[in-house]
Amino acid sequence: MKRLQAFKYELRPDGQQQRLMRRFAGSCRFVFNKALALQKERYEQGEKKLSYAGLCKELTQWKLDSATEWLAETPSQALQQSLKDLDRAYTNFFAKRAEFPRFKKKGVSDSFRYPQGCKLDQANNRLFLPKLGWVRYRNSREVLGTVKNVTVSQSGGKWFVSIQTEREVETPTPKGDAIGIDLGVARFAAFDRPLLAFEGEDHLKPLNSFKKHQARLRKAQRALSRKTKFSNNWKKAKARVQRIHAQIGNARRDYLHKATTAISQNHAMVCIED
Repeated sequence: MKRLQAFKYELRPDGQQQRLMRRFAGSCRFVFNKALALQKERYEQGEKKLSYAGLCKELTQWKLDSATEWLAETPSQALQQSLKDLDRAYTNFFAKRAEFPRFKKKGVSDSFRYPQGCKLDQANNRLFLPKLGWVRYRNSREVLGTVKNVTVSQSGGKWFVSIQTEREVETPTPKGDAIGIDLGVARFAAFDRPLLAFEGEDHLKPLNSFKKHQARLRKAQRALSRKTKFSNNWKKAKARVQRIHAQIGNARRDYLHKATTAISQNHAMVCIED
């Protein structure tokens, strides 16, 4: 069977590459918001929504316009992927699978995607990205399979790359028996019997990641409240708060991934409450 898998790494760009990545992410956000505004305007006027091909034609005109000619500095395929994301969001909305797409905000989920043109040099811990050149990354594990697309994103003041690959794997065979799990607050997860995967315990204790960082977060937020809004010191204090929130989120995801991996590898069926 074919498996699509993503491998995520932290990028180590230089100053010029960071400036370009912020510019590329901003251009993709601008194109997404401009296309969404156009689609909403057409909908309010009773006109049919533009298809992905129609949006690409509009993108060509925006590049030729003197007011937005700076869009040509961003890789065309990255801008086209933003339009493809909007078209997919519209399709999901009308199919009642998702809410209506919302405008993107600066600093929230800044990212851009390359569907092709990237080169991976794992031996030297570097990745080639169009209009960025070779970018170094923290190579924590081997990338398996053929590279299908590459997504660059920013979180907590750091840049990350997610490399999606495709490869052939054997059909997994379920191991173990069934297990029942009850989710709670005092106990993160309670099992119907003690498990060897968790040292014979019949439950998982909560991580309490927020409580561990609460004192640091309180101090950082107080410092932020005393700064003049949008000043350089305010931006530094805000970045400090964002880093703490990122650490809290990373700890929660790590705890959850390890728990679910241990459960899935030792049981063929998992039953939980709805």
